[in-house]
Amino acid sequence: MNLEPSDITLLSTLQKNGQATAQELGDALHLSASQASRRRQRLEEAGFIQGYRARLDPTKLGLSVQAFVQVQLDSHGPEQGNSFLRLMRTRAEITSVWTMTGEADYLLRVWCPDLSALNRLIHDVLLAHPVVARVHSQIVMDQPKEDAPLPVY
Repeated sequence: MNLEPSDITLLSTLQKNGQATAQELGDALHLSASQASRRRQRLEEAGFIQGYRARLDPTKLGLSVQAFVQVQLDSHGPEQGNSFLRLMRTRAEITSVWTMTGEADYLLRVWCPDLSALNRLIHDVLLAHPVVARVHSQIVMDQPKEDAPLPVY
């Protein structure tokens, strides 16, 4: 499916405000609310829009430590990878997991209430897992640019 200019505008608008009403989308697209609503529905059905989420304030939730944790596995095979990924899915403080090229096999984005909680996660959970060989963590000091919307072309 090729994106038309109005599709690009709609997707960009929704990334900035997922609660935009059909009227607000129509205004942004210079279309009627019903036309904008149909266009949004078409993009949802085509899989361009995967869902809608609220962006929460981590500090209001008591999460003051954000870290990126690189994990290197001891051995590589389907069983080891699946075992590690099962663990990742059970830990709420691990909010994202990426497989990587280079020295680390996985990159984790982690939110914890404090450094002690991060320390427990690293030592009691990650390093305690039988397939984990090495963990390297980096604590986020500041995020001068927030997670941005995806570029839409």
